[in-house]
Amino acid sequence: MALTTKFILCMTMAMAGALMVKASDPDILSDFILPRNTNSVDANFFTFTGLRSLENESDPITLRVTKVSKAEFPALDGQSVSFALLEYANGGINPLHTHPRSAELLFLVYGSLEVGFVDTTNKLYTQKLQIGDMFIFPKGLVHYQYNSDTQNLAIALSAFGSASAGTVSVPSTLFTTGISDDVLAKSFKTDVQTIQKLKAGLAS
Repeated sequence: MALTTKFILCMTMAMAGALMVKASDPDILSDFILPRNTNSVDANFFTFTGLRSLENESDPITLRVTKVSKAEFPALDGQSVSFALLEYANGGINPLHTHPRSAELLFLVYGSLEVGFVDTTNKLYTQKLQIGDMFIFPKGLVHYQYNSDTQNLAIALSAFGSASAGTVSVPSTLFTTGISDDVLAKSFKTDVQTIQKLKAGLAS
């Protein structure tokens, strides 16, 4: 192998490695990250009580997501973990979305759920989950959860390998962010009127 070819190969691998490092939470050089303008904390800093109120809440109308990321729980900053509680009404759906910075490990604690994701070859993987089942949604792939039970709600817990996994809603990203109707119509091989109907449905 020529020296130039080896150099190009090494540079390509180094760049790929750098991109992979940037795609996950950075390592920290301390036990934990203190909030700005704070010199010390006690055990309260490491305790999240935001889920206590759930005991008195009514059932969700469609879907209720209670996030526990570093935005809600600053002690998670630098720890590469976060959490979410998902409550699905009967017939409720968590629409197509992605998490750009983490995989999602979902644990069903009540009811049943239909779940699925699409890989980069456009293959769909679906499963019907029962209480106690877990399902992994690979990082960055489009996925959904649907409670098809018309009588009972469903409750799930999701764990993420990032303190801020991010959520990109496919319907909202496509139809409520100002992408022109012409671009969307051409992308979906349809007409502008159909695109406007879809936008109107999301707005209601």
